[in-house]
Amino acid sequence: MKQLTEQEALFRLTALCSQAEHCSYEMTEKMRKWQISDEAQARIMQHLVSERYVDDERYCRLFVRDKIKHNKWGRRKVEQALWAKHIDGSISKPILDEVDDEEYLAILRPMIKSRRKQMKDMSEYEANARLARWAMGRGFTFDIIRQCIDGVDELDEDGAEN
Repeated sequence: MKQLTEQEALFRLTALCSQAEHCSYEMTEKMRKWQISDEAQARIMQHLVSERYVDDERYCRLFVRDKIKHNKWGRRKVEQALWAKHIDGSISKPILDEVDDEEYLAILRPMIKSRRKQMKDMSEYEANARLARWAMGRGFTFDIIRQCIDGVDELDEDGAEN
C-alpha cells in the first residue's frame, strides 16, 4: 500500500467522519494502519477535534442510545464495548447513568417473555436460571433481570397469557 501523506490522511478521515460518527480511538487506529507518523497523527487529531469532526462525548451518547434501543444491549455490554473503543470512563459513566432503569426493563421484559415461551418443558427454577444467564450475556444487570423474571412469573401466576 502506498504511504499516505498527512494531507491525504486528513482528507480521508474528514470524509469518513462526515459520513458517520467515529471516536478518536478509531481515527488513531486508522492512521496507525496507514503508518502515519506520531507527530502527524497528533496534528490530524487536533484538527479533527477542533473542527468537531470527532467528539468522543457525542460519539458515546449516540453509541449508547443505538446499542440499547436497536441492539437491545444491557448496561454492562455497552460499558464493555465503550471500554474496547477506549472511551474514558469520565465520559461514558455519566451518559450511561442518564439511561433510566425503566428503559432497560422495557427492552428486557418482552425478550424474557418471548424466551420463556420456548422453555415449556423445564421447571420454573431451571427456566429462570437459563433466562438469567441469557440476559446476563446480553449485558443486563442482575437487578434488572430479577425484576423482569419476577414480573413474568407474576403474570404466569395471575393466568395472564404469555
